[in-house]
Amino acid sequence: MSWDITGLGALASIGSGPEEIFTALCDGQEGLDTLRAFDLSRYRAHHAYEIDDRAQPGRDEPFRATRWLRAAIDQALRDAGLDGGPSQYPMLVGTTLREQRSVELWWRDGVPLDSADLYFGPALRAWFGTPWTYTFANACAATLYTLGMAGDLIDLGLADTVVVAGTDAITESAFGTLDRVQNDTPDALRPFDNGRRGMLMGEGAVAAVLQRRGTGSVPARARVRAVSMNCDASHPTAPTALTISWAIRDAHRRAGLGPADIDVVMLHGSGTQLNDVAEATALSGVFADADAAPLMTAIKSMTGHTLGGSGLLSLVMAVLSLRHGVVPPIVGLTDPISQAEGFRLVRDRPAHADLRTAQVNAFGFGGINAVAVLERAS
Repeated sequence: MSWDITGLGALASIGSGPEEIFTALCDGQEGLDTLRAFDLSRYRAHHAYEIDDRAQPGRDEPFRATRWLRAAIDQALRDAGLDGGPSQYPMLVGTTLREQRSVELWWRDGVPLDSADLYFGPALRAWFGTPWTYTFANACAATLYTLGMAGDLIDLGLADTVVVAGTDAITESAFGTLDRVQNDTPDALRPFDNGRRGMLMGEGAVAAVLQRRGTGSVPARARVRAVSMNCDASHPTAPTALTISWAIRDAHRRAGLGPADIDVVMLHGSGTQLNDVAEATALSGVFADADAAPLMTAIKSMTGHTLGGSGLLSLVMAVLSLRHGVVPPIVGLTDPISQAEGFRLVRDRPAHADLRTAQVNAFGFGGINAVAVLERAS
């Protein structure tokens, strides 16, 4: 089975809509800046990829992740022609931290907080009228998991239209944890480069409308051919190349495609020592016998790691790559890791090509892996 993507929405540090973000990526614009959310004197790292939308500079606000989620879903529904009244569509939200930053502000500053606000269901029901909301907090593969589950709902006849979305705001506890567990202190996120020093967090929200083929009121932006998911649970933080390769091969099998049929790969590309090597090793094995290697890029080099929403954000950018025939570059990639030898990594400037298919990778803590395969809409 395959499903139509009919609507797109996104916000990130480099733009407030999908096309704006894509243009910024193609122009090589980074959202990197000195972190504004909290006092940096306790931490080694001082940079992040924040959305600069606070009313008072230097004073953080609660419920920013929820606010962005609403905006991204609004964009996607409008894009799909579905913004004419209360929604009856299931909404599946992937996240890593939910509204953890709001909890920190409640604890530190006494900001009012209701426990119901910690997940997104009440807000989505109030704004969009949908009775079916589900929040999944399963690390950095969360939104590709929601995409796969949305496809299951459609295939099982439980829905013709499903909204998938993701959102995360930077939290001090997560930032501090990364600051302590990473050996080096990164000042930028540099995927697949020998000079990479670790992951830096980004902020954003993303949404897509998934519909049964041919049922949308607007032409499909792209089609999801397959989503593959697995979890090896072999280590809390170290990924396993073998199970990543299983997820990739299973996605190809479900899509009815082989490695030679993939035109572009949106890398997970988290910029950490272990993740980039594991991902490159898996890809080397999968594409070893392909006549022509696919183009490869990693948008986290400009958006930072947007956590639970990162997989779907890469997918939305893949949809635009297929539409425009352009692949954004990886910023800051000057010395590729040896495991990526032979890869067609897009560097320095965008690559223009006739693109029909895209693979999107998303891998999370605990060995949670998800891979999606898209095709260009006719």
